[in-house]
Amino acid sequence: MSADRPAPKPPERGDVDALINRTRRLRGDVDAVRRDALAGEDDPHGRWQRALYDLAVHQLDDLGTHLGQLREGLPGSGGDVFETELAAHEADAALRTGSLLSRVGSAEWNLLTDEVSWSDELYRILGRAPGSGPMTLDELPSVVFAEDQWLLTSMVTGALVDGRPIDGEFRMVRADGRVRTVHMTGEPVLDSAGSTASLWAVFRDVSELRRSERAVRESGDSLHRRRHIEQSGRRLAAGPQEAVPSSWRGSLRFPTDGTAGLDVAAHYLPAANNALIGGDWYDGCQLPSGSALLGIGDLTGHGVGAPSAMAMLVGAVRGMGLAGIEPGPLMSHLNQLLETSAQPALGSAVCCRFDPGSRTLTWAQAGNPAPLLFRNGAGRALPQPTGVLLGATSAAEYGQAGVRLLPGDLLVLHTHGLAPADPADDTGNRLLSLAPRFARARDAQDSVRAIVEMFGGDGREDDACVMVARIGL
Repeated sequence: MSADRPAPKPPERGDVDALINRTRRLRGDVDAVRRDALAGEDDPHGRWQRALYDLAVHQLDDLGTHLGQLREGLPGSGGDVFETELAAHEADAALRTGSLLSRVGSAEWNLLTDEVSWSDELYRILGRAPGSGPMTLDELPSVVFAEDQWLLTSMVTGALVDGRPIDGEFRMVRADGRVRTVHMTGEPVLDSAGSTASLWAVFRDVSELRRSERAVRESGDSLHRRRHIEQSGRRLAAGPQEAVPSSWRGSLRFPTDGTAGLDVAAHYLPAANNALIGGDWYDGCQLPSGSALLGIGDLTGHGVGAPSAMAMLVGAVRGMGLAGIEPGPLMSHLNQLLETSAQPALGSAVCCRFDPGSRTLTWAQAGNPAPLLFRNGAGRALPQPTGVLLGATSAAEYGQAGVRLLPGDLLVLHTHGLAPADPADDTGNRLLSLAPRFARARDAQDSVRAIVEMFGGDGREDDACVMVARIGL
C-alpha cells in the first residue's frame, strides 16, 4: 500500500446487501437466458453454451454464498471473511470487465472423425503454440501432474463409457514449465444410436484464484491463532487472575487451631482496554505451621506473556512460603528471581504472614501500597518497612514489619492502578472512607463488593487487584 493512496475502507453492510441483490438478479437472468437459448440438445454449439452457462451459474452461486458470509462478519471458527471479500471483489470486477470469460477456453474431441478443436484461449491457458495443434484425449494426461492424472482419466472414461458429465480440477504443466490449476467441465455428445460421438469440455484457469484462496486461508488461520492466544491469555489473566485452586470463589476461610479464623476475599479489576492483559495477581494459602500466607502484586508489561510470568512469580511466593521463609527474605529471593529471569521485569508486591495463635501479622513490601488496617469503624495505613521494586537492583534490601491484630480487624491490600486518575494518597483516602461500610459488612466478600462498587466503574488504564482479610471473632 503506497503512502499517497488511502487504505480501502471495509465494506458497509448496505454495500454488501446491494451486491447480493445484484448477484441474485444476474443469476436469475443468466438462468433464464440459459433455458431460452438451449433448445437444441443435438447442437454442439448449444452444448458448449450450456456448459459455459452452467459454469457462470455455479460461480454466481458461490459469489452469493461468499457475500452472505461477508455480510454476517468473521465466523468464530475460521478466517473466511478475507476469502469472501476477495471473492466479492474479483467476481464484481469480472462482471464489469469480462475477465471471467478471458480465463475460459473450450475443446471438442470428435470420436468419429478423430478431429480435435481448441479455442484460442485454451492454447493460451496451457501455453501451447497453436502451430503445434490441439492435443488428443490420449495425449492430454501427459501435461497433467502425475498425482492428478488418475482424476482426468477417471472423468474422461466416465464420460465416454457411461455418459457422465465431467466436473473436476487438476494441475497442468505448461510448455514454459509454469503450473496452472484448471477446472474442467464437459459432457459427451451422443449420436442417434446412443453412442458417444464427441466430447465437449470447458477449461477455466483458476490458478490465481486458488493461490489467493490459499494465501487467504493461511492469513485467516494465522489471525485466528493469534486471537485464540490473546483470548486464552485474557481468560487466564481475568478469569480468575489468581494462581490459586479454582475452588477459591467468593471467600476463602483458613481453618486454624486457634479462635481467630481468617476470612479472605479478593477481586481482579481489568483495564478498560480488554486487550491489555496485565500481570496483577493475588494469592492466599494455608501453611503447614497453621499460619496463613497472603500476597498481592503487579508485574510490569502487558500481553499474552504477562499471565505466565505472573504464574511463575505466584508459584515462587507460595513455594517459599510453604518452605517457611519469612516475608522479608522472601522478597529478597523474589528480587533475585526477577533480575536473573530470561525476560527481566519489574514488579511490586506485598507479602503477609498471619499467625492465628498470636494474631500477629508479619509483612514486607516491594514498591506496593501499604496494607490498610480497619478497626472499630476507622482505618489507617500500616507503617511501611523498607523495600523497592522487585528486579530494580540486586543490592536491594527488604525490611519486615509486624502488627498484632484483634478479632474483627480488617485488612485491605491493593495494587497500583486501582484508581490511576488519582494520586496514590487519594486512592488510600477513598478506601479509608469505606470504614463505616466495612464495619457493617457481614464478611470479607461483602467488603470486596464495596470496593468494587467504588472503583469498578473507573476507566482504568491498567488492571488492579484488591484483597480483604478479616480476623474472626
